[in-house]
Amino acid sequence: MNTVKIMSGKYRGRVLSTPGGATHPMGAREKLALFNMLAPYLEGSLVLDAYAGSGALGIEALSRGALKATFIEKNRAAARVIMQNLADLSLVGNVYAGPVQQFESGELFDLILADPPYDDFRLEEIASLAQFLSSDGILALSHPGEAPEIAGLKLLKTNQYAAAHLSLYVKQ
Repeated sequence: MNTVKIMSGKYRGRVLSTPGGATHPMGAREKLALFNMLAPYLEGSLVLDAYAGSGALGIEALSRGALKATFIEKNRAAARVIMQNLADLSLVGNVYAGPVQQFESGELFDLILADPPYDDFRLEEIASLAQFLSSDGILALSHPGEAPEIAGLKLLKTNQYAAAHLSLYVKQ
């Protein structure tokens, strides 16, 4: 297993386990840039970490003041790693072990973090997440190339870091 560090907040410097080759964690520079963009939206937020991998993004959000995090990860071994990472930090979070398009929730989220695999980037899956966004919530998407248009969402801003692009969307 590889490891990822929490970059800031209450759990800064703590090490998270990753499921190795099953997922690809976001690079440290990209993650720092993402959380700098999200700083105004984190405190007290309800977070959904889609394509969660090790849960590093959702756990980083919790470390920086988010109230609660829910994780979606289709790889069952990776979902177990998320549960272990939460337990290691004495954090509570919901982990859904299944595909994004099958996720269901009666809860709306203030912040949705989506870092899908670039080699299997499915816009329709990402668009399905919009239904879980609160009225003034933010969808943060890591994506290759230009910012995609997502039905029902308006692009707030995009920043580029090497091959990755980070875009923030709000409901229209």
